[in-house]
Amino acid sequence: MEVESIKPLLAVFIPLIGSAFILFARKKPNIRELCTLTTAFLMFFAVLSMVPDVLAGKTLTYTLLAFWPSVPIGFRVDGLGMIFGIVAAFTWILTTFYSIGYMRSLNEHAQTRFYFCFAVTLFATEGAAFSNNWFTLFLFYELITLFTYPLVAHHETQEAWEKGNKYLAYLLGTSKVFLIPAVLGTYFYAGSIDFTSNGIMPHDIDKTLLIGIYVFYLAGIGKVAFMPLHSWLPASMIAPTPVSALLHAVAVVNTGAFCVLRVIVNIYGIDLMQKLDLGVVTAIIACFTIITASIYAMKSNNLKERIAYSTVSQLSYMVLGGALLTPTGIRGGIMHIAMHAFAKITLFFCAGSIYVATRKSNVSELNGIGRKMPWTMAAFAIATLSMVGIPPAGGFVSKWYLMIGSAEADEFWTLIVLATSALLNAFYFVPIVVNGFFRPSDDEPVSEATAGSVLIPQSVGAAAASNVANGGAAVSIREPSLFVVLPLCITAVVSMVLGMYPNLLLEFIGTMFR
Repeated sequence: MEVESIKPLLAVFIPLIGSAFILFARKKPNIRELCTLTTAFLMFFAVLSMVPDVLAGKTLTYTLLAFWPSVPIGFRVDGLGMIFGIVAAFTWILTTFYSIGYMRSLNEHAQTRFYFCFAVTLFATEGAAFSNNWFTLFLFYELITLFTYPLVAHHETQEAWEKGNKYLAYLLGTSKVFLIPAVLGTYFYAGSIDFTSNGIMPHDIDKTLLIGIYVFYLAGIGKVAFMPLHSWLPASMIAPTPVSALLHAVAVVNTGAFCVLRVIVNIYGIDLMQKLDLGVVTAIIACFTIITASIYAMKSNNLKERIAYSTVSQLSYMVLGGALLTPTGIRGGIMHIAMHAFAKITLFFCAGSIYVATRKSNVSELNGIGRKMPWTMAAFAIATLSMVGIPPAGGFVSKWYLMIGSAEADEFWTLIVLATSALLNAFYFVPIVVNGFFRPSDDEPVSEATAGSVLIPQSVGAAAASNVANGGAAVSIREPSLFVVLPLCITAVVSMVLGMYPNLLLEFIGTMFR
């Protein structure tokens, strides 16, 4: 049942209004960050206010502009959008706390631009989550790309500009070359680009055209990072860790998977996907990406890059769930949006925590780090359980549904892919945990810039050696400030709680099948 409501508009536009306050407070860091936190909380509560209606089976709608009657700009809140919207809103609160500790500890420049772009990106992300048609979704999809570009290139080094330009070229290029023709083709043949529960594409047009438009959708949604159109994602790890954490573990990449699921469920529909065997084609692409990205992750020594390749792999889990075209498989794919988000943001938070405290960014440098940073590495270990799919972590539940969905679809080869991927995840994450807690450390001293404050040790290696040589006292590596450590502990706990109590997610998904 569709119900007209202003709630989706409020949820989407709160971060845009907040971004203006962030700019006004640019000369007062404490007020600027208070504005960011206040905006994040207000948006989260606005999203939560829609939960009872959606669980009651209602679809909340709001038309913002109807200058083109058949293609209005508006919002539509259903179970799939709510899961994505809640995850993005809640993780923004934690990432804001984390960013305060991280950005101040490293004395990063352009912090006002950082928080402003973050707020506008969350405006676009919520807009994408609650879009009522492909025209609205495309507008917000592009806004996400444009306002994350300054965040990716934040450091403004030559390398940052090069990788930022690569990020922009891939995402804008794929959307212009492939996604726009796909959306136009849908409108031409279906007479609409609205999201409906059973799809809108007609069954009686040429099969080749239907398949071609679908392939253009897959190629045009670059944010889903299918191989070989994936290299923008590892390149974007040049960004500060809070950017990698929220945008490239939740907002940007989940938007890609979310868009593909919209195409499968709401544009083509399950019946047409089965008729054209598009589910099998999509599953093959997803499985290829799952395995190949995992192999790349195993070969990477840089911690953030390893996590990034894991993200490339995990995104295709979500798509695979939709491609199975069974209720259980779709449930698994949608659940993985939330399960992956909290586990992956935890891993990125942990990588940033380690860098703030030690300036170490390579896996080979982390021996013994767990005894010096037990909270950080305990959270990393919990997130690893979810990535591998070990109960009671959240990743186990979504992957269990994916496996059941594979059996229901009689696609047993996907079961082999899922099992192989779990092993590969264990191979490239578990040794980090084991070495961090049980192998002897390199015992590199760290010079401390300011004791008892938010600032964290500034350097290791040469700077520490210089400090000792000049008679300075070296101190042991320790956890960063609570602003950094507390958010990663919370996301790790949420990752476990979702695995033990997944019923709320299942209720949201259940509204899609009523």
